[in-house]
Amino acid sequence: MTETPIRNMEEFARLSGISRPTVSKFFNDPDSVRRSTREKIEAALEKYDYRPNIYAINQNRKLTKNVGIVVPYLADPFFAEIARYIEQACIAAGYRPTLFSAHGDPALEIEIMDNLRALKPAGVLMAPLGRASDKSAIEAFCRNVPTVLFDSNIEGMGEAFVGSDNASFVTETVEYLTRSAEPPCFFEMKHPANPNANKRRAAYLAMAEKLGFAPQVIQIEGTGWGFEEIGRQGGLKLLEENALPSPVILCSNDRLAIGLLSACYERGIRVGREPECALRVASHDDHPFSRFTCPSLTTAAHDYAAVSDTAVESLFRLVEGGGKLKERSETLFRARLIMRNSA
Repeated sequence: MTETPIRNMEEFARLSGISRPTVSKFFNDPDSVRRSTREKIEAALEKYDYRPNIYAINQNRKLTKNVGIVVPYLADPFFAEIARYIEQACIAAGYRPTLFSAHGDPALEIEIMDNLRALKPAGVLMAPLGRASDKSAIEAFCRNVPTVLFDSNIEGMGEAFVGSDNASFVTETVEYLTRSAEPPCFFEMKHPANPNANKRRAAYLAMAEKLGFAPQVIQIEGTGWGFEEIGRQGGLKLLEENALPSPVILCSNDRLAIGLLSACYERGIRVGREPECALRVASHDDHPFSRFTCPSLTTAAHDYAAVSDTAVESLFRLVEGGGKLKERSETLFRARLIMRNSA
């Protein structure tokens, strides 16, 4: 092994005694060079412990194997879980995914798009911030880079959108709660960070009209992506003021529900379906931790695998089609009600 680190492919080619174009050809496709040459390069790689900059190699290709994955907030376990599915699907197909998180910051979301342009990706799978996004910046990015949106839809942007049918989430939970107990009130943030929250509220109001009960929407204060603490603080305030309009509570998402369950525990209020319980709580998403709450959380679940697999397949079709599809497609997957102890 050489004592001096090799800085680039030119130095590696000189030390190994092989021409730079042949070395480059090997890294693009090892089977494209003669067997004897391939063996000589592989021996040199082991001797000098050289690892090429895969991004630099890809940028010299007409079509790279890089795929960008952009999520709004990676600390949210929902996005961590769906990103895991997407990464695995890309790797299995021979692509090299790179994951970016905007951390809820519109300026960082724009910076990520600028960085992705420099990487010259084959395509990008993007879950935008939504309401906080600079829509003109996303529109310009989608014109230049083959992009499929997932989870959060911005009408007309990207060549395709894949996500969950938010109306079906609420339909499942409201129908069950109304049938098994009484109509629920709806617990949400006054200024939600994710635009799917607005679709869920609209679906709740539509279900109230369909089933003939008076809707009761509780909007708690709080901004940003710290949903658990926002739910906890909002829950404590409601419980202290005895302001809950119904003993059956439907939360906009599981992270808010986890915060509400914490508030109930602090106040000594039992949650569940047993007769001695004061409240029933249900929610939406099937957050990866929702089965481990106390009590375990009744929720409507995303089809994580279907959303991620379809998003990846849509991107691959887009890449193979030269970066454009005949028309923009939207694919939505219905939710699945998961019965647990909280409701």
